[in-house]
Order: sequence, then structure tokens, then C-alpha cells
Amino acid sequence: MTAYGTEIGIGILGGGYMGKAHAVAMSSVGAIFDTTLRPRLEMICASSPQSAEWYRKAYGFLRATDSWRTLVTDPKVEAIVIATPQALHREIAEAAFALGKPVLCEKPLGASLADSAAMVAAAEASGVANMVGFNYIRTPASQYARQLLAEGAIGDITWFRGEHTEDFYADPDTPASWRTEGMANGTMGDLAPHMINAALALLGPVASVIGMVETVHSARPGGKVTNDDHAQMMCRFENGVMGQMYFSRVATGRKMGYAYEISGTKGAIRFDQEDQNALWLYRRDGLEATQGFTKILIGPAHPDYLPFCQGPGHGTGYQDQIIIEAKDFLEAIASGEARWPSFRDGHEVNRIVAATLASAEAGRWQDLSDF
Repeated sequence: MTAYGTEIGIGILGGGYMGKAHAVAMSSVGAIFDTTLRPRLEMICASSPQSAEWYRKAYGFLRATDSWRTLVTDPKVEAIVIATPQALHREIAEAAFALGKPVLCEKPLGASLADSAAMVAAAEASGVANMVGFNYIRTPASQYARQLLAEGAIGDITWFRGEHTEDFYADPDTPASWRTEGMANGTMGDLAPHMINAALALLGPVASVIGMVETVHSARPGGKVTNDDHAQMMCRFENGVMGQMYFSRVATGRKMGYAYEISGTKGAIRFDQEDQNALWLYRRDGLEATQGFTKILIGPAHPDYLPFCQGPGHGTGYQDQIIIEAKDFLEAIASGEARWPSFRDGHEVNRIVAATLASAEAGRWQDLSDF
């Protein structure tokens, strides 16, 4: 076991939106969760020497580089966070695993199904900690939902509905960008993995899917759109439960519509990320006149909440999800025991995305066993 208070040198590849979130998380996690391993922001990598140096100063890293190989091979960088474009995921991860360095990689894992399969093989051959950055399922509310399901609080599950809906491209006059080029950057590549991951966490493996994928606005100021704006799928889980999911970047009015509903024989659960510090629970017992959904305000009695705040209903936020993720990653490194979701779990999400896209093209159900 790792000695308490041991420093670990962290290298982060990518300094933008997620690079900053991971840097802040690694700076904070030791104080919040009193982790055995205490991160040291050793090196950050960005696309140019100038931007790398800017991020170094802004986030508090000791060193900066514009070469991912320099970062990965540096002996003082002991664990790696990949927050780069997907096309670089595989090469970076394989190099890190070859050196025995743990890796936390942003979702989705790699730029293709072949990439993620190769990354799983490299991760499992190395025997070191590996995780994929699905942070939304780590809210205390969703962790509690998983706990309720495991306890059988709503009986046998009969139905699941999930969505990940946003509206950053709802306006057809919003200019084209890198997000409108290539399927990896479309809704099925960008938003869908989060809710698919949630479905796997809450209900378990998926057996088959049928999907529809659509581009709503095929041209935007500055160029054509070559990927999908929204998609829907029905699925059958391996446990026999029927499911439905919808993903959209053109859902007018939705800002973080990561939401799910789960029906059971004894009750139901509802959650919406736009109100992430509440979980709605229905129990089919007691007097009919008093039955109804109960709003549970998340507090210290729920998973991973107390380290942030002692007051119920005060709430956690987006950055806190990344801090919880950092805690899980550090615990996996320190204990040598895997923490969910591993690279294999990330690859499972990619399999479902691939099966849904194939289903949309073929117009029929697809078995996951074929992917």
C-alpha cells in the first residue's frame, strides 16, 4: 500500500476546458478528500510553447511543454490525464502504459472502436490504474440512485428513459466549427456517450439497439455540417428491461439536459442534471392519498457529499464531479484496485455508439455481440 501523504507527479495533456477542470481538481482533491496520494502539478502540455507556458502559470504547474512525448516520458510525471482531441488518445495512452504509468482519459475513449479496443488491451496488459472521464454519473445524487437500485428500493426494474440534451447549436445561424465536422465530434460522439455510460451504470449491459441519427441544419455560416445534430435509440438491456435514449445539441432551452427516469414494480426514480442536487423518488406504498414523488435534497448522508459541505441542500457543482473523479483515480493508483469506469467500460460505451450508428444506416436492430 502507498504511504499516506505520498506525492505523485501529475501530467495533463491539454490545457483547455477539460484540462483546466482536471488541473483544478488535482489541486483540490487532497484537501477535500484527504487522499493518501497528494498530487503535484508537475507538467502540462499544450499545442504550442506559448500556450503551454500560459497554462503553466495560470494553473500552477511546475513545467510546461508542447510535446506529449516529453511529458509522458518524463520520470517526474508519474500519472497522466489525457484531455486532448480523440485522435491522440491511443498513441498517448499506449506510450504511458508501456512505461507503467496510470492514465485517466477523457471521453469518448479514442477516435474509433479500433482505438478504444487497442487502448483496453494496452491498459490491461500494463496492470496499472486506468479510468475514463465520465464525470456526470459521479454526482452524489446519481451515486445515491445507483445505491437505491442496488438495494431494490423500487423493486424489479421495468423501464429506463435517458437523455443528454443541450442547445448550443439550436440556432441555425450559429457558425460552423470543428464541432460540426466528423462523426467523432457530432452528437453521437460528444453527448451520447455520457448518457449511455449512465444507462450502463444504472441498468447494466445492453443487448441490442435500434437507432435514428439526423442532421437538422446541414449548412451553417462558414461551412457544411458533416455530423449529426440529434439521435434517438431504443434498446434492450441484457436483464430484459426495455430502454429509450435521446441525444441532442439542438434541443432549444436545454442547457445540461442529462436526465433519466427509471420505473420499477415498487417505485420510480427521476433525475435531471440541471437540478443536480435533488433526486426524485416514488415509493408505491402507504395511503393512495399521500403517494407521490418525493424530492430528496442531497446532503451529507449521500455518497461523496460530506467532504465538500456539512449542510444538506447546500449543493455541489460541476467542478466537484471532477474532484470526485480525481479522488477515485488516486485511490485506484494507491490501492492497485480498479475504479469504475475503466478503459474497458469506456470501450463498452463506444460499442453501443457504433451499434447505434450501424442500426441507423441499416434501418434495423443490431445485436451488441456483433460489435
